[in-house]
Amino acid sequence: MPDLLIELFSEEIPARMQGKAASDLQKLVTDGLVEAGLTYAGARAFSTPRRLTLALDGLLAQSPTLREERRGPKVGAPDKALEGFMRGAGVTRDQLEEREDKKGSFYYATVVTEGRPAAEIVAEVLEKTIRTFPWPKSMRWGSGTLRWVRPLHSILCILVDEAGAEVVPLDVDGIKAGQTTQGHRFMGGDPFEVTSFEDYETRLKRNFVVLSADERADAIWNDATNAAFALGLEVVEDKGLLREVAGLVEWPVVLMGDIDDEFLELPPEVLQTSMKEHQKFFSVRNPKTERIEKWITVSNIETADNGATILAGNQKVLAARLADAKFFWENDLRVAKREGLGAWTDRLSNVTFHRELGSQSARIDRIAKLARALAPMVGADADLAEQAARVAKADLSSEMVYEFPELQGLMGRYYAKAAGLPDEVANACEEHYSPLGPSDDVPSAPVSVAVSLADKLDTLTGFWAIDEKPTGSKDPYALRRAALGVIRLVLSNDARLHLDRFIDAQLVRHERHIQNGADDADLEALDSLVDEIADHGVFGAALRTILDRVKGEGAEAEEGTVLRTVGDKVPDLSTDLLAFFHDRLKVHLRDEGIRHDVIDACLAMEGGDDLHLLVSRAKALAAFLKTDDGENLVQGFKRANNILSQAEGKDGVEYSYGADVKFAEEDSEKALFAALDAAEAKISPAMQAEDYAAAMEAMASLRAPIDAFFEAVQVNSDNAIVRRNRLNLLSRIRTICSQVADMTKLEG
Repeated sequence: MPDLLIELFSEEIPARMQGKAASDLQKLVTDGLVEAGLTYAGARAFSTPRRLTLALDGLLAQSPTLREERRGPKVGAPDKALEGFMRGAGVTRDQLEEREDKKGSFYYATVVTEGRPAAEIVAEVLEKTIRTFPWPKSMRWGSGTLRWVRPLHSILCILVDEAGAEVVPLDVDGIKAGQTTQGHRFMGGDPFEVTSFEDYETRLKRNFVVLSADERADAIWNDATNAAFALGLEVVEDKGLLREVAGLVEWPVVLMGDIDDEFLELPPEVLQTSMKEHQKFFSVRNPKTERIEKWITVSNIETADNGATILAGNQKVLAARLADAKFFWENDLRVAKREGLGAWTDRLSNVTFHRELGSQSARIDRIAKLARALAPMVGADADLAEQAARVAKADLSSEMVYEFPELQGLMGRYYAKAAGLPDEVANACEEHYSPLGPSDDVPSAPVSVAVSLADKLDTLTGFWAIDEKPTGSKDPYALRRAALGVIRLVLSNDARLHLDRFIDAQLVRHERHIQNGADDADLEALDSLVDEIADHGVFGAALRTILDRVKGEGAEAEEGTVLRTVGDKVPDLSTDLLAFFHDRLKVHLRDEGIRHDVIDACLAMEGGDDLHLLVSRAKALAAFLKTDDGENLVQGFKRANNILSQAEGKDGVEYSYGADVKFAEEDSEKALFAALDAAEAKISPAMQAEDYAAAMEAMASLRAPIDAFFEAVQVNSDNAIVRRNRLNLLSRIRTICSQVADMTKLEG
């Protein structure tokens, strides 16, 4: 069984594309070979800046011969139908057989597909792969039609067995496959032939090419950390940068340089970002002072002066970059100390957040009002929360963030401290963007939590108000991430808040902006509606209050006015957005082992907009269902509910009251009455106290009495009074269990 080696050698492939390109090459080739009947024992894919490589072990020497029976038209069918069948099967009339089956007599053909040599199949599959390769961006060059990420120079494609290496005959736009490759662009020798993957990898390394990206990354990290350790320093870990740099070099050479003294006092994040983004340098930190004092670059070549010339050139370029950063930093500090962050916030009135949602300044005003309302719910000072919200986005107008957008928030903290603002406000400037992803840290400082919640809720309600919701896999405004951020903020900080009222209020604020062309009385009424929602917590009651007030003042409030329009629109938007939160919550809790039907069962109860309450109930129910008592009780409940539902449908009445123990005939029946009384006495107060564990424990006590009841008692008795009493008893089971969750939503 031969081995296959493929190398596609080109000009430099962008580092960000290399990993996926290697995976795509492996998938496209292996899928194509298997589809053609060639299986293999193992596959490995590699990438360097100038080559994609695939090695397959244990490939079949040829595809197997296949025999397939095909049933054709009925005997006696029109000639054209028969001719079409023979043409598709590749057979003649005398090769057909007539066979009888249950549906009559049919023509059958035996189609034999002869096996083909591996080289022939590999050539077809590889040519198709090259011509249809899914590069994010590709180019044509010369007069050919082939598109590749960069000009493709050569194709190495050989099959290796005991007899030696065989070149697969292949020609793609004049590029013929061979068994020759070349090493490093500058340090490698002449092109050389290879006879196997082991020979290929070994000779590449002799010619200063490390084939494996992981091996290059490990070499870079080991050499960098050793060089830093020797000076009592440490390299700032950055896995993304390490992966990128490993894709920029074929022969990594680690070099360490100095940062000029005049730049050492810059914030470490500024130094690190500037060096990473512009130069692809690793930062080297002094663990005693936390200052960034040196940098590490990775060269692609060994030099006679041990990299001195390379370091000098890099040092010169870096000094210019850091001089710019120092200018931005010092200029921003002067503004922050002299004018305060308000100078930058004012500029944001000229910056559009979204065409339909207004400027950044208008958004800040909405966030500040919402942060103030949220503050008591998360234990924050309302004044500090509003102050933090009003300056949290100020650094977007700073020169440093304009140059390095990824520093937004972080620079806000520095500038807020320079402006003399409280630490809670400064920290909120940085932390309010978090959490940015499922693994990001969640803020815990109350002011930061209030501003972060307000920021994310404003984003979500705004895009809901203009009907820009995520669709399918598309989520250009990262609204799923924002919803998950709200969920994690609430759960991590044990925050108790009813999202519904805050969603309603913020939707009205957005509608006020959307309806900005309305007259002053309508806009004033919308402002009053927001205040009323805060007081009542119920949108409908708040709207009725404002409508009554408007009428009392002699103004018109008929159908079609702004107030009525907003009143019709907001409840539906609010309900839809809350459902979006619930969908995100299901995804979040799925990772914790809580089934979606458990959450649905809890969502059917009151308080679905209190995420903390909802999750506490769902976790208790999930734990209960993992016990034998829980699983069996659910089955007993469903049996009771099914019998009851069928009887109610048949009789046209609702059996919901009147169960009396004096009509009980069986001991198990009487025991169930007693068990339900005892459980209800415990479940109701436990649910009011939100002691869900106690409520579940009380429910578990019903498992045995319910099982015994169904084993001994026939519900549909011939005695009408007894039957009605037993159905009302089943209704008690349904009512008592439904205090905990809607058991009908549970699967199984």
